[in-house]
Amino acid sequence: MLTRALGASKLAAEATAGRLPPGWITPAPRGAEAWRAQAERLRSEFATRDWHAALAPAFGASGAAAARLKASAGGRGIVVTTGQQPGLFGGPIYTWSKALSALALADALERATGVPVAPVFWAATYDADFAEAAVTFVAHDGEVERLAMTRPAGDARRLRDTPLGDVSALAAELERAAGATVDRGILDQMRAAYAPTATVGSAYVALLRAVLEPLGIAVLDAGHPAVAAASAATLQRALAGAATTDAALLARERDLRAAGFEPKVPHVKGLSLVFDVVDGVRRRIPIADAARSGGGVLEPNVLLRPVVERAILPTAAYLAGPGELAYFAQVSAVAAALDLAPPIALPRWAGVIIEPHVARILERHELAPEDLDDAHAVDSRLARRRMPARVEAALSHYRAALDTASRDLSAAVASDTAALVPEEVLEGARRTIAHRLDRLERRLVAAVRRRERGLMRDLAVARASLFPLGKPQERMLNFVPLLARHGAPLLDLVRAAAEEHAAALIRG
Repeated sequence: MLTRALGASKLAAEATAGRLPPGWITPAPRGAEAWRAQAERLRSEFATRDWHAALAPAFGASGAAAARLKASAGGRGIVVTTGQQPGLFGGPIYTWSKALSALALADALERATGVPVAPVFWAATYDADFAEAAVTFVAHDGEVERLAMTRPAGDARRLRDTPLGDVSALAAELERAAGATVDRGILDQMRAAYAPTATVGSAYVALLRAVLEPLGIAVLDAGHPAVAAASAATLQRALAGAATTDAALLARERDLRAAGFEPKVPHVKGLSLVFDVVDGVRRRIPIADAARSGGGVLEPNVLLRPVVERAILPTAAYLAGPGELAYFAQVSAVAAALDLAPPIALPRWAGVIIEPHVARILERHELAPEDLDDAHAVDSRLARRRMPARVEAALSHYRAALDTASRDLSAAVASDTAALVPEEVLEGARRTIAHRLDRLERRLVAAVRRRERGLMRDLAVARASLFPLGKPQERMLNFVPLLARHGAPLLDLVRAAAEEHAAALIRG
């Protein structure tokens, strides 16, 4: 396990470093006493609001997760949240990193403040982005395979309402990518969750709950009617203040651009931040129509969602990815315009899972994980190491001879009073020969790469694991095959790394 910096845009990086203008990002408490004071404010705010009973149907929690929610209810405690829209078979690794980050921070805050803290995963099943939810990637035998569902016919619907269909062939591919397993339980849980009768959203929630609830992490089905009911007052407030909020967002966009940043969430002229959902189809309510209540269920857009969450849950902090951190600079403008409590966002833990067989490849070839980021460079570098010494020596001699011959010819031509050709002609000839020599060397390196099949296979396996399709592992690879290969100890490793990160967040 290797902790790494959370990749971020300039805006997110400045937000994390606390270098944005006052009011753009809500500052987090620093130190145990400040967090204790924040917890007491939240407990007092929610002491008479039975959020736990109101949202219990959407949590559907059991076991350790239910116990932590109950301990935090009734003004006794607070929550730490994170979330993600549905992804096929649970989505990429960072979905699970976010959940374990929330668990680690909840545990750390509980120890630091003495207040019960429940970790909550906000599963955004109201999202309608089927294209993102329908795809996942697995690494198998040095190749990266794309698994994708077929788009259903008809209008785009909330993922909670989008039928899953038969994905058994894709599940079989996922199992094949898992290879030798130590924990088939996760594969059984995946199969049970992704049954043909499920929806895209319900399958996602079922798998998350199967894995996360025993750890104490509650999974909120945010598309559940109970969430809509709990959010209704805040969403009506957002509709009533739609014009004011729109003006505040436009002003924040101008300020962001003036400071050299590009707003993460583009402004959409004439539309409020509230969706009207009828028969599972979401339609963003125009500001001109905001006075009406909407013909269906009301739901928030991405900038309003954190404000709604903070209104219905005693959220101490939201564990965010880099994109989310960036758009919280706009979320604060929404909260201020509606005169609602601004949410606090903190960076989640980020890391790389280095499996034992990949670690052996790195050690065998004296590589660091980041070396695999540039595929061509590392392949060529290692191939050059394997080039026969006589060939390498001959190439060096060839280059030295070219330089010597070029200098001799230039000197000879320059000494002739007739000036046979200009110097730039001689230099052009030298560059042409040097270029052809470079091409020859590349062909020799390519020949070595073709011959060194074992080396190239090693690199392909390591690259597919660490930088699949040239992108960070956590953003691409599905977590289920890794969990099947390594079982609960993998969760323990991620959790331990996230705990160190959480301790640093509390210190500020």
